[in-house]
Amino acid sequence: MTVWIPGEADGEAYKRHAPATLRNRDAILAVLGEALPSSGLVLEVASGSGEHAVHFAAGLPALNWQPSDPDPAALASIEAWRGEAGLANLRAPMLLDAAADWPIDRADAILCINMTHISPWAATLGLFTQGAGVLPKGAPLILYGPYFQADVAPAPSNVEFDASLHARDPRWGIRALDDVAALATAQGFALDCVQSMPANNLTLIFRRA
Repeated sequence: MTVWIPGEADGEAYKRHAPATLRNRDAILAVLGEALPSSGLVLEVASGSGEHAVHFAAGLPALNWQPSDPDPAALASIEAWRGEAGLANLRAPMLLDAAADWPIDRADAILCINMTHISPWAATLGLFTQGAGVLPKGAPLILYGPYFQADVAPAPSNVEFDASLHARDPRWGIRALDDVAALATAQGFALDCVQSMPANNLTLIFRRA
C-alpha cells in the first residue's frame, strides 16, 4: 500500500482552512455515527484540508481513519492537522486519485465529501469502480454534497453554484442523483438512504450489494 510520507508538514504554514468544514462537520458526524460500522477502517477519498478527518477521527475513536487526496498541498495540510491532533486512529494521508488505480485493497467504509461536483465525471466513476473492489458486502460508501433530485425543485443557490462550476471547468457541475445512483447500481451498489443536510446538501449512503 502506497502511503504519502510527509517531510516537514507539521506547522501552521502547511494548514489549509475550509470554512464550510466548521459549518457542516457536526451534522455529517451525526450521520456517520449511525451509518458507519462500529469498528474497522474508513477510507476518506478527497480529504482536502484534513479538518474533517481530524474531527471525525476524534468523534469516532473506535474507527481507524485513512485520509487521502490527489493534491500534494492537500496532503501536506492533512499531515499538519494530523500532527497537531495526535490521534492514534488517524493514519498518515495517502496519495490517491479517485479516477486512477487505488493504492489500497480493503476498507470497511468509504466517505467522500464535496468531490463529485468539483471533479470530472471520471472521478465519480472511479469512486464506485474502485470502491467495489475495496469494500466487503454490505459496507457503506457515503457521499456528501449538493445533488439535483428529479422530484425536488433545485434551490436557487445550487443553480447558481452549478453555473459557476461549469464556468470554471465544463467537466464540473452538480450531479443528478439519478445519474449517480445508476452508476452505483451498475457497479454493484444499492442506494440505502438519502439524508437532507444543511445548506441544500445531501448525504447519500450506498451499500455494497
